[in-house]
Amino acid sequence: MYLVKSLFITSFLLVGSLNFAATAPSSPVVATVGDKTITLDEFNKRYDQVSKHTLNPPPKKPFLEDLIRYEVGIQEAEKRNLQNDPLIAERLREQMYTGLVEKDLADKITAIKVNDDDMKSYYAKNPEIKTSHILIEVKAGATPEERAIARKRAEEINSEVHKSKRPFEDLVKLYTDDLVTKNTGGDVGYQTRASVMPQYYEAALKLKNGQISDVVETPFGFHIIKSFGEHTYLSANKKLIRSAVFEKKKLVVFNDYFDKLKKHYKISVNPDVIK
Repeated sequence: MYLVKSLFITSFLLVGSLNFAATAPSSPVVATVGDKTITLDEFNKRYDQVSKHTLNPPPKKPFLEDLIRYEVGIQEAEKRNLQNDPLIAERLREQMYTGLVEKDLADKITAIKVNDDDMKSYYAKNPEIKTSHILIEVKAGATPEERAIARKRAEEINSEVHKSKRPFEDLVKLYTDDLVTKNTGGDVGYQTRASVMPQYYEAALKLKNGQISDVVETPFGFHIIKSFGEHTYLSANKKLIRSAVFEKKKLVVFNDYFDKLKKHYKISVNPDVIK
């Protein structure tokens, strides 16, 4: 049996399903499933859609079998009222949301342009920064008391680091809980705003080359960061910069769309209950 099932289902997700005619068809009937007919025109349309989205389109006869199985599956699901199953209903809601966004915003997102000036302007505020760190780890699920103990230890180590005349790399070996970077002087390489926790990045961004931070808290624990400077724009990863600028522009499109859409709905928010 040809491996066409996943390709066929993917096509349905990409381009939507056909409404097979229940009345007299205008072209020859290729198959009948229950009270649904699949005409030659409908079959060819579906097959052409799949062919456009695959490098190796399936043979037509196995494709027809998958088309029949799809319709059998839909009718069986309807017979069992699966549309009323909470999990299925939630998936349908997700598909409706995705369909709405794609229908209304696809053209606007496709039209987004990113030029070199956009990238340079973005990079000036969001450079790639090379850092090393000492980590005082806080395990996931730690109690407030355990986090407080870790903070106290971090403050004590921070005091020692700033007073010591020893190289930062030696202090990393003495104090860090980060086993991955322990033997490399705490080196985490060049990082972007998207690749590290925001608290870490913002703290590193404020440091001059060679400067060491005070204690910085992230969900992973407490860090003492040393900066080793920034990549110049010429040396930076342009692909990542372009992607970041594109995502930023895409977010503007999304925000504008939903800000306008929300005006048509009564919305009440109580953020104080979120802890």
